[in-house]
Amino acid sequence: MKRVIKPEGKFNIQLEEVPIPEPGPGEIRVRARKSLISRGSELGSRYTVEHAVRPESMGYSLAGDVDAVGEGAEHFQVGDGVVALAPHAQYVVVGAPVQSPVEQVRVARIPPGLKYEPAAYYPLASGAVAWVKVENIQPSDIVVVMGQGLVGSLVMHAAKAQSQGYIVAVDATEKRCAIAAKLGADAVVNAATEDPVLAVKRLSNGCGADIVVYAVGGPAGPRAFEQGMNMLANGGTFHHIGLNEKQTLPLTSSMIQRRRILGGYFRQTVGAQESRRAMQLLADGTFRVNQMTTHRFPFAQAADAFDLLYNHMEEALGVILDWEA
Repeated sequence: MKRVIKPEGKFNIQLEEVPIPEPGPGEIRVRARKSLISRGSELGSRYTVEHAVRPESMGYSLAGDVDAVGEGAEHFQVGDGVVALAPHAQYVVVGAPVQSPVEQVRVARIPPGLKYEPAAYYPLASGAVAWVKVENIQPSDIVVVMGQGLVGSLVMHAAKAQSQGYIVAVDATEKRCAIAAKLGADAVVNAATEDPVLAVKRLSNGCGADIVVYAVGGPAGPRAFEQGMNMLANGGTFHHIGLNEKQTLPLTSSMIQRRRILGGYFRQTVGAQESRRAMQLLADGTFRVNQMTTHRFPFAQAADAFDLLYNHMEEALGVILDWEA
C-alpha cells in the first residue's frame, strides 16, 4: 500500500510503499476513500520543517470503509463507512474503543447520505463546534472571525448554526472572502483592500467587536493579531486559535486592559457531544463544506497538493486527496 511521508528536508513530500497493516485487539482497519489536508498544522509543523516527520503525524482527516475488525472492536462491521483521525494512507489501523461519554470520538460512523468527501471535514468541524462553545456567543454580539481558512470558515459555520451573533468574516484573499460571503457571513471584510479595524468599527458604531476569533497563524499572524486586538471592544473576548506564527505576537498592557484573552480550547475539549454535533451539522448540510473544497488531487499527486497550498494559498481552501483514483 501507499502512504504519504515527509522525510528530511523542507517541502519533501513523498509516497512510500509499506505492507498493509493488520488490526490488533480493539482496532479496526480502514480503507481510505478521501482525506483532507489541514493547511495550518500540516504545512506549519510538517511541510515546512527541515527534520523528518513521523508518518503517523501526516494527516488526521480521513474517510473510508472498515475492511477488517480486530477482537474487541465488533461494534464496527466490515463495510461500515467511517471517518477517522488518521494519516494520509491507502489503509490505516485505528483504535476503536467503546465510545466514552466525554472523550473525542476518534473514529465515527458516517451517517446515511453523507458522502466521504464532506465527512473528511469531521475532525476540524468537531474542533469548530468546541471552539464556538468556549466563546459563549450572545444574540447581540458582533463576532469577527479573522482568517477564512479551513478553521476560520468552520468556526464561522458553527457560529451561524447557533443563529446568534452578527458574524463578520475577515480575510486577505479575494477567493476566501467570496467563499465566506456564499457561506453566509453577515459581513465580509477583505483586509487586502480595506483597513479591517476601521471596517469593524464602522459596523459596530465605533464600539468594536464583542468577540474576535483569531484563526490566522503563519507568517501573517502578528499583523492580524494586532489588528484583532485593536478592533476588540472594551469588555470583549479575544479567542486565539491560530498557530505556527514562529514569531512573537505583539501584546501591550494597554491591549489587555478590560479585555479577556482565551487560548485555544480553554477549559473545553472536543468531547463526544461536540463530535456528535459536528457530524450532525455535516450530515444535514449546515456545514456547507462542499463549497469549501476548491481542489481534488489523486493521492499519487500529494506533493503537488501540498505545493499548491503553500505557494498558491490565494487559490485554495479545502484540498482533498482522492484514494480511489
